[in-house]
Amino acid sequence: MYRLPNAITILRVVLVPVFAIAFALPGNTWRMVAFVVFCIAGLSDALDGLAARKLNAGSDFGRMLDPIADKVLVAVALMMLVAEGNIEQFNLEPGLHSLLKLVPALIILSREILVSGLREFLAGARVTIRVTAVAKLKTTIQMIAIGAMILGPIADKFVPGSAYLAYAALWIAAALTVYTGVVYFNEGMKHLAPQRAPGDA
Repeated sequence: MYRLPNAITILRVVLVPVFAIAFALPGNTWRMVAFVVFCIAGLSDALDGLAARKLNAGSDFGRMLDPIADKVLVAVALMMLVAEGNIEQFNLEPGLHSLLKLVPALIILSREILVSGLREFLAGARVTIRVTAVAKLKTTIQMIAIGAMILGPIADKFVPGSAYLAYAALWIAAALTVYTGVVYFNEGMKHLAPQRAPGDA
């Protein structure tokens, strides 16, 4: 539990409420703080894995906590963005403001819950589903999109149209989420299917 990779993962969990508080406070300064905290928490995901490999310090505790920390960070960020529900630059009806965030957010969160359940079930059968390159790409695009949306009210003043790119990236991440979810489900089903013994008809 006290190894460096685990300490980095625990730090990511601790940063989640710090991010939430900074995001909720008014003003551009606090929005910048929320953005920086989110970036640090996001980068810690890569750092704990790198530290575990370089120091040969992997542990069951880390393997259990790491995906939980990732999902809590993403879930809190997405739900707070949805709750904010303000996309003034799109000039849309108020209800559509939240839908642009809510639909991809629900897709992403639903997939994470389903895949987590599948992984936990297969772990009991000592089966591990490896993370694919597409899944890693999805995570990267997802984190960039969320970070850009957090910074959106500030960034759009300096880079007009940046909000459009952020929301487009979130929808791309949602599409990749569906794809990788189907891949993981199909892979899991292969291990759940009854195996025929040699010589069976």
